[in-house]
Amino acid sequence: MYTLSVSALNEQIKGLLETSFSRVLVEGELSRITFHNSGHIYFTLKDSSSTIKGVMFKGNASKLKFQLKEGLKVTLDGAVTLYKPRGEYQINCFSIEPAGHGALALAYEQLKQKLSSQGYFEASVKKELPKFPTRIALITSATSAALQDMLRVANSRYRLLDIDIYDVLVQGESSAKAIANAIIISDTKEYDIIVVGRGGGSIEDLWAFNEEIVANAIFHAKTPIVSAVGHEIDWVISDFVSDLRAPTPSAAMEIILPDTNELYQYLDSLESQFSQILSQKMFVKKQSLEHLISSYSQHSIEKKLTQKMQEIKQSKEAFYQHISFKIQNYSKDLEHVRVRFPHAISSTITLKQNQVLNLKRMLESNNPKFKIKSGFAQISKNSKVIDIASLNLHDIFDVQSNEISISAKVIDKKTI
Repeated sequence: MYTLSVSALNEQIKGLLETSFSRVLVEGELSRITFHNSGHIYFTLKDSSSTIKGVMFKGNASKLKFQLKEGLKVTLDGAVTLYKPRGEYQINCFSIEPAGHGALALAYEQLKQKLSSQGYFEASVKKELPKFPTRIALITSATSAALQDMLRVANSRYRLLDIDIYDVLVQGESSAKAIANAIIISDTKEYDIIVVGRGGGSIEDLWAFNEEIVANAIFHAKTPIVSAVGHEIDWVISDFVSDLRAPTPSAAMEIILPDTNELYQYLDSLESQFSQILSQKMFVKKQSLEHLISSYSQHSIEKKLTQKMQEIKQSKEAFYQHISFKIQNYSKDLEHVRVRFPHAISSTITLKQNQVLNLKRMLESNNPKFKIKSGFAQISKNSKVIDIASLNLHDIFDVQSNEISISAKVIDKKTI
């Protein structure tokens, strides 16, 4: 029997395996997944009773649309081969599909869940779109029907608008990167709104808008972004991340642009409302002004002066009437007085003359010069006439007659 070396034996086994199992489809559960720095992916595929190792080299691994995860049930398309240095056979995977549903569907759900957990879909981070944009950017294919639809709607609705078109691939391997770069560049140009979109198609055709690189560009943009991809039933990741999702490209323009005809109608209604409100305001102000004028005329200085002048006139008339009445009464009294006055004066004068004569007689009767009785004299003390009985022992007093005045002193006092 011919003796073989280990290497030779492994080489023969390798040839036999690769010839016999050049293409196999194997279903199992992924475990012990290793993502190598080289880009290769190493893993183990197992079922309830057996395991087999697998490898997916960088070229094929880069085409994966979903993330390989521990415990994920998949179907491998590959070839059985032998790794000679260790004498281990393994499956060289050309492609991997999730068991039960497509790879793109799984990739979509995985990325959607990831971005949702990172807050990419939160309403609080959505930016508000301006009501009257003046500059917008359209990121789409320059030759697409979607672009023509958007331009047609914009031209019919709102012509006060500058539109810049960023021509990009909207499907294919490099389309996601091109779309992301266009978003990043246009975000620096101070547009009011950026619209990212394309027409309808299959999930493969729309896949660029499900890529994480596009989602990141939309999320980090400072400019409000509208996602307008596919038809109304198509939902892509960019729809969730963008600030506004439009069901179609043409619908996007209808949403973000005001309708000129509606604006005209709105301006007409505003004019009518303004005229009505102005008329009502003018009517109210006119009534208020008339009330103020009336109130002013009633409480004005001129009005008060007129009232006071009227009061003075009335008082003057009343005073004249009163004086006239008094004069009439006094005239009657005066006539009576005029008649009685001479007699009253004569009587009064006579009366007063008699009183004067009486006083004269009394004066003469009390004047010592007229007292001619012998032995009588007037006694005074301190220039005051006193009664002799009021004198006390040792008092000095004066004794006065018609012709002589003597000072004396009381040396004795007796009662007779």
